[in-house]
Amino acid sequence: MLGTLCTLMAALTCVSGVTVVTQKPPVVTLRKGETANMDCNLGTVTNSRACWYKQIPGGAPQFVLSFHHSWSSPTYGSGFSSPKFTSTHQSTSDYRLTINSVEEGDSAVYYCHTWDDSAKEDVFGQGSKLIVTSSSLSPPVLTVFPPSRAELQSNKASLVCLSSQSVPFADVTWLSAGSPVSSGISTSTAAQQPDQTFQISSYLAIQTSDWDMDKVYTCKVSLGSQTSEKNINKSHCPTAE
Repeated sequence: MLGTLCTLMAALTCVSGVTVVTQKPPVVTLRKGETANMDCNLGTVTNSRACWYKQIPGGAPQFVLSFHHSWSSPTYGSGFSSPKFTSTHQSTSDYRLTINSVEEGDSAVYYCHTWDDSAKEDVFGQGSKLIVTSSSLSPPVLTVFPPSRAELQSNKASLVCLSSQSVPFADVTWLSAGSPVSSGISTSTAAQQPDQTFQISSYLAIQTSDWDMDKVYTCKVSLGSQTSEKNINKSHCPTAE
């Protein structure tokens, strides 16, 4: 019995799952002209290249570069080149993506990818979000909408906040009577508009009784050092049709 248990334990230790690709930091906020550094650990993979992809919300991923610790320099995707984009390695499984002199157009989520040869699978990291701002960056422009009459008649209520900004990322929070709200929130990714701005939609589900009690709700959107707030309550706005 003991021999069987030991054999089973030995067999389990030989089972290898897919590697876990870890990225840090999760968010990088910089001013225009600064240098962005994003790190990627390939886990158990030590002899595969690290590839980086840039994705703007709502857009297709773009291949930035790939790098292997045995190479003298990275290989680049279309539209990306040195010295703006480069990569280094600290070990056979630790890689860094560096973006020099960042601009607002560099704002995106950057994903690290590798190939796990033992598992025969592509593996992606969770992404690092780069937010580039400038001193001239305009604060988000907010528009809030009350619940519709039809919604209130069905004993439901939701508030809508539309944020328009010049970069694809912003942090959206809701407050109820000045206190942060932690549930009932649904926020979309940014959608690029024809004028090259970006729009984020955020919905907050509330109790109809709270709306009828004239409770004040606040949509707060932060973009780097710029923050905009907009209040809404029953007595200060008409109910939407």
